[in-house]
Amino acid sequence: MKYMILIYNDPALEPAYGSEAFEKMMGDYFAVNDAMGKAGILISGDGLQDVDTATTIRLKDGKIETMDGPFAETKERLGGYYIVDCTDLDQALHFAAMIPLFGSLEVRPLATYGV
Repeated sequence: MKYMILIYNDPALEPAYGSEAFEKMMGDYFAVNDAMGKAGILISGDGLQDVDTATTIRLKDGKIETMDGPFAETKERLGGYYIVDCTDLDQALHFAAMIPLFGSLEVRPLATYGV
């Protein structure tokens, strides 16, 4: 079963770029990547650029509208994701628990629709 792990971070809780804490966080991410790779479950995963680079598309009154910025204004922002192929939810949660956390994680099965 394929799962997506969505990583939501509160920027106020993240370590400052270039700090020792930031370097430790990055090392922790590399360790998670390595563990997932060795377990043979990692399909893909990336961080996302900052929310000020986002564009939101909405349908309003039958017309497409685009707006700068993320879908919603919240403390936590979608910062990255992993797609993993696990035997079950327990295995997906096991690996998700290794991800450095500065907010919350959402683990959800993918609906592939035969693709």
